[in-house]
Amino acid sequence: METQKDALKTGRIDAVLGARFPHREALDVSDEQAPVRICHRYLGTRKDQLKHAEAIAEGLPIGSGEIESAHRYVAQKRLKLPGAWWLVEHAEHMLALRINRLNGDWEAYWAGIAANTHAPANLNQPKLSPKAAA
Repeated sequence: METQKDALKTGRIDAVLGARFPHREALDVSDEQAPVRICHRYLGTRKDQLKHAEAIAEGLPIGSGEIESAHRYVAQKRLKLPGAWWLVEHAEHMLALRINRLNGDWEAYWAGIAANTHAPANLNQPKLSPKAAA
């Protein structure tokens, strides 16, 4: 396992696929019972996305943990202020602006607004709701 993890981290995806290939389950085995085949298919169809070496060199995370916990500092930090309450549609727009800012797109977004060439911060417009979000 460590060898395979090292190969992924150093950009040797073909080595990982090659090591998994002989262990793939037969085609008559259902996907639910074929974890090696599922893994092989997953990695094989995402070869262009698995640029771990580049991400590590740029100091970017390669795991999903940071993204999965982003709600703590993107949404909750702003939405859960003492005494704060929100209408759902307003919270959606505020979160879209926070994401623009965190992604480094803040200046470009506002420059686009000023030039009247930029779409709203939240392209996925929520349905208007009279309910307040917690």
